Amino acid sequence: MMVIILLLIISICISGGFLIAFLWSVKDGQYDDNYAAANRILFDQTKNKD
Repeated sequence: MMVIILLLIISICISGGFLIAFLWSVKDGQYDDNYAAANRILFDQTKNKD
């Protein structure tokens, strides 16, 4: 029984860490620009030096 309580506490701590990381990334603006990343993959803007 003690193992289950220990695993429950550890899982709550890990999920809390992921929640804090997610909220931090949203607050930092990580998901604001969802258009430019897709464009950078499709259109290569490097110029050839021939």
